[in-house]
Amino acid sequence: MSATTLRCMLPRSIRILSTRLPSRSLATSYIRQPNYTAFSYCKASFSTSRTPPHTPPPEQDDEMAEPTGLIAKSGIELLTFGTPNGHKASILLEELKEAYGKDYTWQSINIMKNTQKEPWFTAICPNGRIPAIVDHDRGDFAVFEGLAILGYLTRHYDPEHKFSFPVDSDDYSVAEQWMAWQHGGVGPMQGQANHFFRFAKEKIPYAIQRYVGETERLYGVLDKRLSDRDYIAGPGRGKYSIADINLFGWCNVAVFSGIDLDMFPNVQKWLERINERPAVKKGLAVPSESQLTNGAVLKARREDPEKKREAEEQLRFLNECKEKYGYKYASP
Repeated sequence: MSATTLRCMLPRSIRILSTRLPSRSLATSYIRQPNYTAFSYCKASFSTSRTPPHTPPPEQDDEMAEPTGLIAKSGIELLTFGTPNGHKASILLEELKEAYGKDYTWQSINIMKNTQKEPWFTAICPNGRIPAIVDHDRGDFAVFEGLAILGYLTRHYDPEHKFSFPVDSDDYSVAEQWMAWQHGGVGPMQGQANHFFRFAKEKIPYAIQRYVGETERLYGVLDKRLSDRDYIAGPGRGKYSIADINLFGWCNVAVFSGIDLDMFPNVQKWLERINERPAVKKGLAVPSESQLTNGAVLKARREDPEKKREAEEQLRFLNECKEKYGYKYASP
């Protein structure tokens, strides 16, 4: 999800979009001693880092000073925000911490303030988008793009393939295909649905029905995939893996995007299954709990009559957009 949208509101055969920081001097030139009154910062347990011990992250607000550089000296440092793409990285890092004791540090990058466009950040991620990671244990190697981050982390820090598959296995290829499908389909289409349905100042009926409709079509594809499976990839009924983590963040905000999850019962069950994982709950709280998740949006509608009225009006308008252009759901 881009800053513009919000403001208006695997390894081997995967090409890892990554970059090594130009030099140690450039990386360290942006490192400053952490100021816990200014940074959104969290240090997980099991630390071997030389950075200071755990301090609870302060509340996010508009007055908080933004990070100005890297703060860790060892382990993985995650630069993120509470978006579907940001949650991919934080969820996997929490899973790796629980499974292997792999430590990480995170900083909140407020994309509403364009912190991701600052020179220190674009030295890590040339595209100026979150999430990005820096692996201080591997020469400050930087990786950007959620798909690439998931591949990098499992290749280097999931030796038992608890969340991935051996590179020479068919399951690896299956997971790779569904991850590419998300990266090229669900993310871009649902992101546009969010923009035109929720945030654009000018409400354009054609764009709304086009992108919400295409997102529905893609959810139909996923629902069929999950009709006889618990997870997207893996033998039998599947195994929880980065193929699921890669999609979960987006599907977990489907209601906000105008998607009626009752149309996709298998997706609903899959979401419930993943949401119950302790590491997922922790990952969703980095840097703070989102109010755009399905659970949060539906709860607000139940408890707030005004939110319920707004949702009914939005649904009515969405249906009018679909009717105007003769939209009929079909998948694939």
